[in-house]
Amino acid sequence: MLLAGDIGGTKTVLALYNAHQSLRHPIYQKRYRSADYASLKDIIADFLASKLDPQIEAAAFGVAGPIVNGTATLTNLSWVETETELSQRFNIPKVALINDLEAIANAIPILEETDTITLNKGQRIPQTSIAVIAPGTGLGEAYLTWDGTQYRPYPSEGGHADFSPSNAEELGLLNFLYQQYDHVSTERVCSGMGIPNIYDYLKSSGYAEESPWLAESLSKAADRTPIISTAAADDTRPCPLCVKTMEMFVSILGAEAGDLALTFLATGGVYLSGGIPPRIIHWLKSEHFLERFFNKGRFEGLMRNIPLEVIDLPGVALLGAARAGQQLLKR
Repeated sequence: MLLAGDIGGTKTVLALYNAHQSLRHPIYQKRYRSADYASLKDIIADFLASKLDPQIEAAAFGVAGPIVNGTATLTNLSWVETETELSQRFNIPKVALINDLEAIANAIPILEETDTITLNKGQRIPQTSIAVIAPGTGLGEAYLTWDGTQYRPYPSEGGHADFSPSNAEELGLLNFLYQQYDHVSTERVCSGMGIPNIYDYLKSSGYAEESPWLAESLSKAADRTPIISTAAADDTRPCPLCVKTMEMFVSILGAEAGDLALTFLATGGVYLSGGIPPRIIHWLKSEHFLERFFNKGRFEGLMRNIPLEVIDLPGVALLGAARAGQQLLKR
């Protein structure tokens, strides 16, 4: 039996698999609200108790946080988990903690055609590097390289690198955010938190007036991102502020995805994952995203040949974690 998990600051999903059968169909799966538990160990204990303590040969967990020497930290929950403790507590011979973006990257080699939406067909070069960028609550980035026999995924914390403006408008955004934060990372403008930040900048700059109905909705919302993105697509009540926000957001995302492609020379393709891309396909197919991805000066020809795909598979991080567990059993 194989245990896999997708561990985030908001939700945790655990699943049991027959390690020798398809990882697309878990035997049992359950979702938890992470904040309701003091640790991952408590969630695992609850999960296994409901399945009469199955014998688990290996376990792998994709965690939304850095992994250092087999230790995972979820800072927003104050969770600190180690592979050794999990192995000993639950008598699991092999346990792996991997970054959540590494888990997503690990799923890419086994994705099916129906799991993705193509933004740019390009000309994929087999056995070359692949890049992954995932705007969601935060901004995750990862990559895969070919080791001679298979693709191997690697995590990064590239989303926390400095935001680099590409035009006067984005420079204004950077200066606006510098008034609030000591460090303005790309994540501040290219994630779920980025959309409200861009909106606030445009509003403060006088780009357009805020509609009263929108102001009321935003004032009551715990999360303003879906309200802004939905209003941007509402033709019945045009909202110039929201439309411009989404145009600017996908432009920044396109530039960052292009930078990632150049950094890893990702001629094997660039994959967009996370909670946001599948919901904004219309914007990602626009010139605001694509031209910023392609526009890399003398390398524009190379960029236009790089395949661009959106992963449209719920649970892709769980699938990648399960595959990591399956790979553990082969070692």
